[in-house]
Amino acid sequence: MEKYSPDKKCVVMSRDEVRAVDQWAINTLGVPGVVLMENAGRSCAELIKEKLAEASEPKVCIFCGTGNNGGDGYVIARHLLNYGFRVTVVICGDRSKVKGDAKINLDILERMGQTINLLDLKGDDIPGQVITFAASADMLVDGLFGTGLNGQLSDAYKQLVESINSENRPVLAVDIPSGLDCDTGEPLGAAIRAKYTVTFVAVKKGFTNTDAVSQYTGDIFIASIGVEPGDDVSH
Repeated sequence: MEKYSPDKKCVVMSRDEVRAVDQWAINTLGVPGVVLMENAGRSCAELIKEKLAEASEPKVCIFCGTGNNGGDGYVIARHLLNYGFRVTVVICGDRSKVKGDAKINLDILERMGQTINLLDLKGDDIPGQVITFAASADMLVDGLFGTGLNGQLSDAYKQLVESINSENRPVLAVDIPSGLDCDTGEPLGAAIRAKYTVTFVAVKKGFTNTDAVSQYTGDIFIASIGVEPGDDVSH
């Protein structure tokens, strides 16, 4: 894993280019998507372990969306449990929408005996739910949305993002702070203010926006998904 700095030469990719790399890895190389998810989530868990090395009984609360970003969150949870961490896992949205690779990892977690919490986005007290779930956590994990987000956040998700920010606890964002546009680095109504962002394959185009880095991403780390694209893959 490599730490990004603007003065360091790094591969920068747009939303479409990142999607092309995933498709290349899965369809051309034949790497199952669940393997890519495993590599991504494990990298995040390793950084969390490193950052919380001084905590005596580290506790992490992971907020998961219903897509693959949430799937990364379930992988993170499993590895943190293996490290001896206390972990709270929260699905934010309709659990029945969790499919494919994400559901595989959710099912594994439950078979390990991990409690899965549900945050009611239709409830009238989203901030209160966040406070309850995040209680005594040393770090929060943002696994809500990935790079595919390109429309404004709904009011409920906006409230959720703002509630997580209001906790004033260190947040690790998975791939990109939720609510941040991958290509522009602009918030789509609201965006997670992360202390750390573990991004996969390459620096996202929006991260070259200095405002995005100063306000939302925090320190950016580039993690491998287990395969490295050639120059022609993302174009």
